Amino acid sequence: MKLAVIEGDGIGKEVIPAAVEVLDALGLDVEKVPVELGYGKWEKTGQAITDDDLEVLKECDCILFGAVTTPPDPNYKSVLLTIRKELDMYANIRPIRPLPTVRGILDRSNFNFVIVRENTEGLYSGIEEIGQDISWTKRVITRKGSERIARYACKLAKERKNRIVIVHKSNVMKSDKLFLDVCRETAALHGVDYSDELVDTMAYKLIRSPEKYDVIVTTNLFGDILSDMSAALVGSLGLLPSANIGTNHAFFEPVHGSAPDIAGKGIANPIAAILSLKMMLEWHGNMSEAALVEEAVDAALTEGIITPDLGGAYTTKEMTCAVVDHIKKEMRK
Repeated sequence: MKLAVIEGDGIGKEVIPAAVEVLDALGLDVEKVPVELGYGKWEKTGQAITDDDLEVLKECDCILFGAVTTPPDPNYKSVLLTIRKELDMYANIRPIRPLPTVRGILDRSNFNFVIVRENTEGLYSGIEEIGQDISWTKRVITRKGSERIARYACKLAKERKNRIVIVHKSNVMKSDKLFLDVCRETAALHGVDYSDELVDTMAYKLIRSPEKYDVIVTTNLFGDILSDMSAALVGSLGLLPSANIGTNHAFFEPVHGSAPDIAGKGIANPIAAILSLKMMLEWHGNMSEAALVEEAVDAALTEGIITPDLGGAYTTKEMTCAVVDHIKKEMRK
């Protein structure tokens, strides 16, 4: 496997080395290709990502990505949107499950759902005009985009409870009627049970009764908001991994941002980056190694290795060492 490693900005430079350390502990045959992208590069060169960078990424099988700072500068080209579009990684997958000893706002652990988010169009189309008196963004919904994200959601549903919830706002944004209709058609074609919810209702129900849901499929902006909101159920944005899946490439990143306020302090939670690595291993077919990484994270938390975002006092390095030590111990058996 040829892996592009992008630390990015802020705490990305701390949590991605932590995930790489965990990867190294597994002893797999992986060629790691470091790539510098993001705000730091933009400050130095005027470009956050170049065509040459994209060519390097296209030559790799997958990408492990930290976080980037995105300034409110109209000349700044979004790294994430560029990579997702250029590599056509249309499916953003964000699993939401509780972790040992960590409790979110509901203090319960009976939920396990996944948000499947269309990743290349919607309000993140990138088609915009910025002016002093009026600014606008074009919301793009296509049959192709809707159908393939619905197929991916149905594929996941078949591996789980064979049901999906389609989240939309077609009562106000009529462009969502196409998304809703295509998702319904696709689910019926694949023999998957389906229902639908308006996005505001879904936000309320996810917080009230997350255990009722399994696979949720939605558009770009709605999926972004719902998944970040769902971090409150788990206990921290520092715990949520994600995958961006395309036909030929895949991209794995923690859901959290670059967190410049804590960058360089050694206290960032590396779990989201490590669990993103776990998702990468699953995508590549290394199922036993992926299971071992998840087991090691759970073991560290059970032993009380907790970073400050969860109310503990352990450092990024100490959490990483606990995960690595568990992996090495299990591999010696």
